[in-house]
Amino acid sequence: MGEVRRFVPRPEQERARLIRDARALYDSVFPPTDPAPERRDDASAIYMPAGAEIDRGDGGVS
Repeated sequence: MGEVRRFVPRPEQERARLIRDARALYDSVFPPTDPAPERRDDASAIYMPAGAEIDRGDGGVS
């Protein structure tokens, strides 16, 4: 059988492009000092420091 493809709305595509562009710009200004393993280009990933507080929007913090 064929490969399953997920429909990605245009706003989500634009958001992913903007994130890729911002990462490329940041890396050009602040090059990484440690050559890290090849980074997966996944714009949907959220990078957050361990132990960071999360604002749930209902007044509570996790």
